Amino acid sequence: MSKRAITTIRKDQEWEKLRPFGYCRALPKVGIGEPALPTGVPRRQILLGDATERLRILPSASIDCIVTSPPYYALRDYGVDGQIGLEDNVTAWVKALSDTFKEIFRVLKPAGSLWINLGDSFSRHPRYGAPSKGMLCAPERLLLSLADAGWLVRGKVIWSKPNGLPNSVLDRPNLNYEVVYFLTRSPRYFFDLDAIRQPHRSAAARRHVQDTTRTPKWAGPLAAGSQDGLHRARPAGQPGHLLGKNPGSVWEVPTFPYRGQHFATFPPRLIRRPILATCPEAICTSCGIPWRRAVTVERVPVGSAAMGTRPRDPHVMRFRDRWHTVRQVGDLVPCGCQAVTVPGIVMDPFMGAGTVAVVAEQLKRDWLGVEISASFRDLAMARIKAARVGS
Repeated sequence: MSKRAITTIRKDQEWEKLRPFGYCRALPKVGIGEPALPTGVPRRQILLGDATERLRILPSASIDCIVTSPPYYALRDYGVDGQIGLEDNVTAWVKALSDTFKEIFRVLKPAGSLWINLGDSFSRHPRYGAPSKGMLCAPERLLLSLADAGWLVRGKVIWSKPNGLPNSVLDRPNLNYEVVYFLTRSPRYFFDLDAIRQPHRSAAARRHVQDTTRTPKWAGPLAAGSQDGLHRARPAGQPGHLLGKNPGSVWEVPTFPYRGQHFATFPPRLIRRPILATCPEAICTSCGIPWRRAVTVERVPVGSAAMGTRPRDPHVMRFRDRWHTVRQVGDLVPCGCQAVTVPGIVMDPFMGAGTVAVVAEQLKRDWLGVEISASFRDLAMARIKAARVGS
């Protein structure tokens, strides 16, 4: 397939150029029949005001991906009228956020994805929604509310914090994690797993092969049917998929030491994977198909592996050699329409210090934010501009 330069059109350029390509009429190849590429969407801007109100002015099915960390319940006071997070009880907090996510559901494309980072807290009085010292389970309450509202819950990532702050509590384990929920509008959505695969650490060894093509007798009604997924993904001599392994649902990411005025900033590393996997870098304005980058792998030998004492279990894998698997991310693969492209849009309706925007620009995506605090909006814009200068 021939390579060609990518022509990018943004809001500050002439949208009339898109008319010959049926820009407003193209339907998504993934999702349900709504316009894949509507016009009139602000790009690279932070809208000032209440998230629910500002979302109402946006066109339906206009955002590719949403990555956000809403205000946690009763943990921070941002000093702004109308802020979410200081409701009388956790139930009211869920109700306030559920109203916002109704608008998020509307503006998200049918093939779009939603990632929500949330933390929990412990009650100090039954009036907050749980007995004193009891965990409020605020993230779980919100997740169930969103599922009841029609969101499809596709996964839960555990954000493990290796450098979490110490705690003086003596009668329970310290909380050194938060959750990141992954939700979608429909069962079919854009997801580029190859963009976030991780290299395998070693090669596969000869081992006893079991028949995994049949459903085991112990399988319940929701168990996977055939258990041969890993077996089918392993050609001879491969430890798994040729392009690397799925990163899984436990992400160890250190907290980010941001020194600005905003005191609730999630680390850039935490949101790179969601943006890479679910926000297209380029979308064809003719057919609406997202382009993906070609990925290749190369093995680099690093010497012999120490065999040590042979294990008694014959099914344990042993390796004769060690090597690193180097992933190379190549060019975007065009769809063949010869039409111009636009970047996907990742949105954060609770923009805060602008981390989503900074990472989105680093990954060549467009972004859109909403922030209720004017001071935080100015802080985020200054940080975004500083990141541009430093890039």
